Amino acid sequence: MQIDKLRGKELDQLCEAVLSLKDKDEAYRFFDDLCTINEIQSLAQRLEVARMLREGNTYHKIETQTGASTATISRVKRCLNYGNDTYAMVLERVHQSDDSGEDKE
Repeated sequence: MQIDKLRGKELDQLCEAVLSLKDKDEAYRFFDDLCTINEIQSLAQRLEVARMLREGNTYHKIETQTGASTATISRVKRCLNYGNDTYAMVLERVHQSDDSGEDKE
């Protein structure tokens, strides 16, 4: 994994912080404090690009609907094909909780 090069106390702390969040409202507040609006939008955009790629959408449609650059779409696609399978894992979990009517707040 590429992130292994960054592994250490600070990244462990960040992961633990994310895992400690109890609901969507806490997540909104945490990311609002932690990230700039552009950083939050970029993270959300990448997840949406991954969802759309998994559904078989074209680069053009994804670019049009999300505003993502082709470079971003390509990077996300590379992660989907050769990464750690976490986009698929997270999107499946989100889809399952949506289907069950769970309110994550």
